[in-house]
Amino acid sequence: MSFDTAKGVDIRSDDPLPKLSDTIRTKNAHNEQLENQLGGVRDDVDKLTRQGSGLSAAEQARIDALAKDAGTTALTGPALEVTLDDAPPDATPLIPGVPDPQPNDLVIHQQDLQAVVNALWQGGARGIRVMDQRLISTSAVRCVGNTLILQGRVYSPPYRITAVGDQGKLRQALDTSSSIRNYLQYVDAYGLGWKVTTSRSTTLPAYAGSTGLTYAQPVEQP
Repeated sequence: MSFDTAKGVDIRSDDPLPKLSDTIRTKNAHNEQLENQLGGVRDDVDKLTRQGSGLSAAEQARIDALAKDAGTTALTGPALEVTLDDAPPDATPLIPGVPDPQPNDLVIHQQDLQAVVNALWQGGARGIRVMDQRLISTSAVRCVGNTLILQGRVYSPPYRITAVGDQGKLRQALDTSSSIRNYLQYVDAYGLGWKVTTSRSTTLPAYAGSTGLTYAQPVEQP
């Protein structure tokens, strides 16, 4: 029976067994592949639509402007990038009198990411990318445990948030955000990661996911 179960591997180790992390990586790669395919199909549809739309130049220009606002076209311009990272797991207080950290004090939370995204929108960002994905109006920044789930993909820290817009206004929005000021207290106390850099020209990719809305509906009772 042991021979049958082992199939030539060590049955005292869980190495041969499928791991949840492996499953997540596989699904993540599959979702990324589907997004790329969807983006290619959308480009083909847009090209065919332009060829046979019969729209005037003014009408097409208005549609192009709406697509830019919706985030479905690439965006290039001066950018500001914010990087957040977990503190070392064995971190100790860096400021005298600060209590020893709890596990939750040492990791990036959903509200930290959302605070940065909200501040950048408030600072007039023309477009925002989180990790390698463009945000649109229906994008939700959600964390489960110590990982970020964004539009069907899973990411681990460090988290990079890039915004295209007026760099001075974007930085000012970060500096005046009360939520970010609270986060920076933990940066000083326990060593959470915080880095802000600028770039003269950065291209944000077009949003490649579905723009259709899905929502729950009540079940009709007989």
